[in-house]
Amino acid sequence: MGGARARLRGSLWGHRNFRLFLLGFAASKTGSQVTLLALPLVAALELHASPFHLGAITAVETGAMLIAGLPAGVWVDKVRRLPLLVRTDMLRCVVIASLPVAAAVDRLTLAQLYLAAAITGAATVVSDIASQSFLPGLLPRDRLIAGNGAVATVQSSAEVVGPAIGGGLVQVMGAPLTLLADAISYLVSAVLLLGIRFREAAGTPAADHSLGRDIVKGVRFVFGHPLLRVIAITTGLSNLFTAFLLAVQIAFWTQVLRLSPMEIGLVLSASAVGGLAGALLAQRLAGRFGQVPLILLSVATTSPFAVLWPLSFGPPAPYVFALGLAVVWFGAVVYNVAQLTFRQLVCPDELLGRMNATMRFVALGVMPVGALVGGALASAWGPRSALWVCAAGFLSLPPLLLLSPLRSRANRSEEHTPVSPGTPPDAPAAQDPEHGEARPT
Repeated sequence: MGGARARLRGSLWGHRNFRLFLLGFAASKTGSQVTLLALPLVAALELHASPFHLGAITAVETGAMLIAGLPAGVWVDKVRRLPLLVRTDMLRCVVIASLPVAAAVDRLTLAQLYLAAAITGAATVVSDIASQSFLPGLLPRDRLIAGNGAVATVQSSAEVVGPAIGGGLVQVMGAPLTLLADAISYLVSAVLLLGIRFREAAGTPAADHSLGRDIVKGVRFVFGHPLLRVIAITTGLSNLFTAFLLAVQIAFWTQVLRLSPMEIGLVLSASAVGGLAGALLAQRLAGRFGQVPLILLSVATTSPFAVLWPLSFGPPAPYVFALGLAVVWFGAVVYNVAQLTFRQLVCPDELLGRMNATMRFVALGVMPVGALVGGALASAWGPRSALWVCAAGFLSLPPLLLLSPLRSRANRSEEHTPVSPGTPPDAPAAQDPEHGEARPT
């Protein structure tokens, strides 16, 4: 037991259950990044889909995530989360594997692609909510920031290498067979998760089984909590302006800066590299500044770099724009690691699923609005003027946080500890059967 504790205080790689969880997460996320490239290529190359149909595939996937998000939070709170993670992996494996099989027998249709996008989108949002809700039980409280940092590192790494792997596989194998690699990645993830030895507490269904009331309970918890409410609003606005940027930047690069495809690829890689650096440094920065101060600092010190986007002129423009992307994405990932850990710690276990679902619903729900507004303003005023509006949006985030209750919370040293309804404040924490470490109930 003492050796296990020493390993936990050093590297999380010595925690067998977390190691399996992280390897499974890495497998599924890398495969998902491959599919982001391969799925539209299947539609374009195999079915000669129009731009409208390509956009519709993305819309169907996003819509499924939004529709499934809040009910998924209720589900996650009512069942054991580890078996749910395995089932969502297996479902996505079967659905994605059906596409190359259908293509091989010349039976693949756009309707099947739409259905696959909807099912995998819904399964992914359930899996993501379950993962965020499972981790606080798997790790001791004082290792949660390290765990979230490791997960963010894997996510950022997948975003860097996944598209490159996907492009190479499509070049060598063709788009349909490349989807088979993603299906295999989900199978690998499920097998790794099945190896986790962890006595997870069963879900605690409430006496009132109304789905609507259960959803409302989670929404009320988030927006009734003064600190979580600020985090939800800040995250929603950040995603709104991020979607705005994504809708405008391609037009700016091609129409205003006249960048080549290679230059555009290099500029895009800057954001992924910045995000990866943020994930790698998040734990160290939290140890240096404190978790809640880091939420404020990550936004306050990096959001101003958004002004570099509309200030990109002349030959240095690609480098100036890339620097803005890298710094803002660095801050975004550090912020996400810090705020995710904070909200996991302040939320009772029986509400983790609904809390995470509410946060994701806010984050995803505003993105179509941001994209539509960004595209409309770029068409009406020009891409550079639209980027000035986008930069102003990012500049509004630091004052929002600095004038919120989070600032006063940052000046206090004590932690918020969630107390489940009916649990005495001094109740002992449950024990991790493998390591004997205390973990939150």
